[in-house]
Amino acid sequence: MGLGRFGGGVGAIRWLAGRGARVLVTDLDNAGTLAHSLAAIRPLIDSGTVRLALGGHVESDFTQTDLVVANAAVPTPWANPFLSAARAAGVPIVTEIGLVTALLPDRANVIGITGSVGKSTTTALIHHIFAALGIDSVAGGNIGGSLLTDLDQGRIATDTRVVLELSSAMLHWLSGWSPGTAVVTTFEDNHVDWHGTIDHYRTSKRNILANQRAGDRAVLGPTVHSWPTVPGVHCANIPADAGVDGLAIPGAHNAWNAAVAVAVVCATDAAISEHQARDAARTFKGLPHRLEFVGEIGRVRFFNDSKATTPGATLIGVSSFPAERTHLIAGGYDKRIDLSPISEQASTLAGLYTVGQTGPQLARAADAIAPGSAFECGTLDAAIERASDRARPGDVVLLSPGCASWDQFTNFEARGDLFRAWVAAHAAARSVP
Repeated sequence: MGLGRFGGGVGAIRWLAGRGARVLVTDLDNAGTLAHSLAAIRPLIDSGTVRLALGGHVESDFTQTDLVVANAAVPTPWANPFLSAARAAGVPIVTEIGLVTALLPDRANVIGITGSVGKSTTTALIHHIFAALGIDSVAGGNIGGSLLTDLDQGRIATDTRVVLELSSAMLHWLSGWSPGTAVVTTFEDNHVDWHGTIDHYRTSKRNILANQRAGDRAVLGPTVHSWPTVPGVHCANIPADAGVDGLAIPGAHNAWNAAVAVAVVCATDAAISEHQARDAARTFKGLPHRLEFVGEIGRVRFFNDSKATTPGATLIGVSSFPAERTHLIAGGYDKRIDLSPISEQASTLAGLYTVGQTGPQLARAADAIAPGSAFECGTLDAAIERASDRARPGDVVLLSPGCASWDQFTNFEARGDLFRAWVAAHAAARSVP
């Protein structure tokens, strides 16, 4: 249920088909929209191993089957009529991440990372440090890629460190399972559109800790120090002022993410010293769309922080540069969260350029605080153009939307790719004699 436009279900489909299952793929989108994902499973479709039911769901497909594998991103799965029909018919429902966790050889070697902000970079940093120090590890989950493929290829041994980024939706489905090492970076208002309430969001996040066992480890950031842990779990609270200096990636938040990664690596492998882990962290070059430097035009630097889909993440991005030299592009899909932390930055920024569904409300709120500080641009192209025209040598143009991308883009990557492409094209144009 839910192939996904970018292949979210491909790994599970291949894994199931490889075990002799007859697989029906059902998705609300049509074949044209899903062309990229369908191409990845075309041989299975052509052979008849995989059948398609696209453009909508049929209840009998969910009730007359042995197993439903639901995409973890399906909204409000507890109220979905097709999943409810499957439950009523006694059909088990799982997700790909549930299949993975059930098959991993040793839960004690699984490091799960969640948090409203910072989980992707922290996940990548932990994996990078292990790799740099020659420790066998794999990374997966919400960061992308199916670990079912790694399991099939025998790449995950008993002693392999498995580093999983876990979203709140994944953790909702994983009720009853927790990793041997649980990491929670931050917690703030987010994803109420999916969860319905902030309490449901919090409860889903806490699932990462709820089923740990005595002897397991929990690494917690300042906003979640008080979250309950299972008796006997070794808990490390990372203070707000922790950090690793000399990183290749900008921002105090990344220095903190690195401190978390170092603490996790050292806690899970006694043979690794803190000095070794910190040195390895300093060689990490960062992730795409996360304060990614994409170019310079006329001594104005452009940073792509499209992955910043919450106000908290945007404030972190803004804090990485002098506010008075920063031109911020923000706005997007309305997740029904408070955006005032972004609009309140208007009085200190060099300019706030708003886009998307939330753009008008952001601009109005900002102008009420600092008249003339905000520019309602509508589209990302228009916002980049306006910010670039107003920026002066030494300034920064920062795409850090504080909102999801779904109003104008299929995902945050597409939004960041457009920003990157605009900068590349205009930088090239300036270089032509």
